[in-house]
Amino acid sequence: MSVPRIIGIVLVLNEDLFVRNAVENIVDFCDEILLCDNGSTDGTASILKELSATHPGVSLHALKHPSESHDLLKPFIGTRTWVFGVDGDEIYDSERLREFRIRLLSGEFDGIWRMKGNVLHCTSLSSDHSSATGYMAPPSRSITKLYNFNCISSWEGDTVERLHGGSIRFKNGFDDSLKLNFQESLGWEETPLRCLHACFLKRSSLDQEEGSMRENIMEIYRGGVSAAILRFLGRITGRRLPSRWKQNLYRQGPLETIDARVFLL
Repeated sequence: MSVPRIIGIVLVLNEDLFVRNAVENIVDFCDEILLCDNGSTDGTASILKELSATHPGVSLHALKHPSESHDLLKPFIGTRTWVFGVDGDEIYDSERLREFRIRLLSGEFDGIWRMKGNVLHCTSLSSDHSSATGYMAPPSRSITKLYNFNCISSWEGDTVERLHGGSIRFKNGFDDSLKLNFQESLGWEETPLRCLHACFLKRSSLDQEEGSMRENIMEIYRGGVSAAILRFLGRITGRRLPSRWKQNLYRQGPLETIDARVFLL
């Protein structure tokens, strides 16, 4: 049997404020990391180039369209590979990941197709990065993406970006119901998979407004006609609206404050 492995795939666009943390916090968890730059114009490309040069197993890929990130994963389909999808504003607890890696590669979760974890959708960060405040998942939506590619025989079709959209064909004995959502059974202090999501903060040195104004890929490419019209009106009037995706899914429940030192070392 082949040796199990973990492949990280990081898709970014203008993320130079947090992308170094996002990548360095998963280096020890992953056997290989694919850094996918979707046309950044700030300092992101330089940071990614440095990371790929200094960390073995980390490679840099310049994309013309975010869908190309999914194409990079096709060689791993049907193999004993866990694929870990990370964005430039997703900062994981590296120590928890190191401990979780042992369990993951031991085969403990081989019967699981997809995992999600606990998340703090961050609205503010203290000046010394010692604490972060935001909305917890749950009750907000989790954004963690960890997939067992040994469960599937193909993933084709209209994939807007890696691990989104398209049509999946499962191997015999597996299906889409085989999910493990740590956030539903474990609290923030117990979960092996937890993430500081800087989605409401400025993520680029070029940003002139807070992160809540930045739409994600699914909003841009799958938002439909109404979203496109609102986007157009916002551009011509200069009155942009906050991301509806973030407002509806990531601002649920009360504000909570956590110790952020383990995330931003």
